[in-house]
Amino acid sequence: MSEMITADLVDLDLSADTKEAAAHALAERMVAQGRVTDLEGFLADVAAREAQMPTGLDGGIGIPHCRSEHVTEPALAFGRSARGIDFGAADGPADLIFLIAAPAGADDAHLTILSSLARRLMNAEFTSALRSVDDAATAAALIRGDETPATGEGFEGSQDPAAAAGSAASAGVAADSTAPVPGPRVEDSAAPAGRPFRIVAVTSCPTGIAHTYMAAESLENAGREAGIEIVVETQGSAGFTRLDPAVIEAADGVIFAHDVPVRDKDRFAGKPTVDVGVKAGINRPAELIAEVRDKAARGEVTAAPAPGTPVERAGDSGEGYGTRLRKWLMSGVSYMVPFVAAGGLLIALGFAIGGYKINKAPSVMDHFVWTQADSWAALLFQIGVVSFGFLVPVLAGYIAYGMADRPGLVPGFVGGSIALTINAGFLGGLVAGLLAGGVVMAIQKVHIPAALRGIMPVVVIPLISSAFVGFLMFVVVGKPIASAQKGLTDWLNGLTGTNAVLLGALLGLMMCFDLGGPVNKVAYTFATAGIAVSTPSDSAMKIMAAVMAAGMVPPLGMALATTVRGKLFTHTERENGKAAWVLGASFISEGAIPFAAADPLRVIPSSMIGGALTGALSMAFGATLRAPHGGIFVVPLIGDPLLYLVAIAAGVCVTAALVVVLKGMRKQSPKGAATDAGAVVAAASESQQPVAA
Repeated sequence: MSEMITADLVDLDLSADTKEAAAHALAERMVAQGRVTDLEGFLADVAAREAQMPTGLDGGIGIPHCRSEHVTEPALAFGRSARGIDFGAADGPADLIFLIAAPAGADDAHLTILSSLARRLMNAEFTSALRSVDDAATAAALIRGDETPATGEGFEGSQDPAAAAGSAASAGVAADSTAPVPGPRVEDSAAPAGRPFRIVAVTSCPTGIAHTYMAAESLENAGREAGIEIVVETQGSAGFTRLDPAVIEAADGVIFAHDVPVRDKDRFAGKPTVDVGVKAGINRPAELIAEVRDKAARGEVTAAPAPGTPVERAGDSGEGYGTRLRKWLMSGVSYMVPFVAAGGLLIALGFAIGGYKINKAPSVMDHFVWTQADSWAALLFQIGVVSFGFLVPVLAGYIAYGMADRPGLVPGFVGGSIALTINAGFLGGLVAGLLAGGVVMAIQKVHIPAALRGIMPVVVIPLISSAFVGFLMFVVVGKPIASAQKGLTDWLNGLTGTNAVLLGALLGLMMCFDLGGPVNKVAYTFATAGIAVSTPSDSAMKIMAAVMAAGMVPPLGMALATTVRGKLFTHTERENGKAAWVLGASFISEGAIPFAAADPLRVIPSSMIGGALTGALSMAFGATLRAPHGGIFVVPLIGDPLLYLVAIAAGVCVTAALVVVLKGMRKQSPKGAATDAGAVVAAASESQQPVAA
């Protein structure tokens, strides 16, 4: 903070009575120094941040702060109030007020100031010195770290905890917010003999720095004082590093001190847990530790929460590499699919309204007539093209996100954009995402001094990882991948006759193998990548048509089977069959999951055979599809729609017939029927959120 605060930004006799007046007085000093260009605009931004959550902390501290377009350079102003000002802290008014200003978008400066200040504020000697200092220059030097308190010992790790607690109390600071005193001792009955009680904690707040790190340090100090082992995971706004699963497994209790949802919360299930707001972690850590130890002694544990989203659970370090790789790739695909669906349908509608020459229309910015259908068609088409332009960067960015959380987004998007630039396409996006995630994970393993951790996720990691991934994509792997992409495209464009039919059958098998799972997604992504351009080839549109047709077969086949031979199915299956008509018609393969879960050996092979037949027939008929989704509702946009429907009907009939025959050959017992019914109910409950096939 060497240049962020000077004597001119210090007011040791702040006369304001309200937090608004205090912010106004300190902001005027920033204006006078040229740090703020518009006083009223800046104060409005401060007030907006304050409205999200009060910035007062127990112990007489207020830290109003914001990012603002009216700030020219990072600045920190300090005011000391004799009467105290209410900043919303539970223990009363604040006498030490720190106004922090950072330029809009300058997360690095903002996070650096907040994290550095947060660490200092947790030290009783530091706050006591600020209360006793008698001139502005010395106060500014103390905040910058150029001066130390009168003891000359420094701020961190230099004082006796008991003395620090006494110092805090004498200065009017809550003792447990600086050097906590342990609460009532509870016997460590939950901890094995011969080792101390172990706690893992998670801290987080809306801004992800000030309260997050203050709570972490407060808990760590309280843990040391209480003679226990405590490890804290700080889930800041710029990402976080997950605790080692072995550390979580060995823990005897868990503390959540948070004001935003805890990421990957299911990792901590089955342990005694205390769940509070982040300020409780700052102000009363000893009580929280005593509470979790008491719960452990009583044997109270939390139940396992519902599973998180694929990205939230992506890459847990306790899983095998193959499982983690699949989750990483699925993370990228799951975020890419909405862009595919929106862009593809818009492009398809553009073609449907304006004809297949609409891609030659001039930009709607230069020519748009409200009353002409062609103008609206061109508008839809051009919006769809823009949406499609995000496919590869989003794929790469969210693969990296699944691997390394938020710090992986920047190098992932950069690598994906480079893949587009060098014509490496979909394959390039896959490689770029994996490279970006791997580079960020490697950087995160390097030990970084505490003072620099605040800027790592927003400056150092994006800078180094983007440069390295860009170098690899442009110079090392980009050209081979682009060549491979071109070769694949040329091969697809050259497919005719038997080869095309065999490819359609293979894609049909894949679409019906796991009904929305990884294999299904590979086939679907392969198809959508081919049409994710403004002028896709005829073979790419045939592949898209075959894939969607095959994906509709399993649920429609099960629906037909339950209709024609309902006696072979349980009541629950017959009800699921009614829903499967709609799901299948909408191209949601997951509609067949309840049937496959109850009887996989009959349902899955039947679906695969029907899907393979449909895919082969669609390719043989030459049906084409420009839209990546929509099912029966986009049939008017399909080339040769009647033959396309024939291909779907053939596959559905074959699947239904095979299921009926195979189930008819099985001699069901009442016990078996009951078991099947239970399996269907369980499967149905697990598949309430279908993913587009």
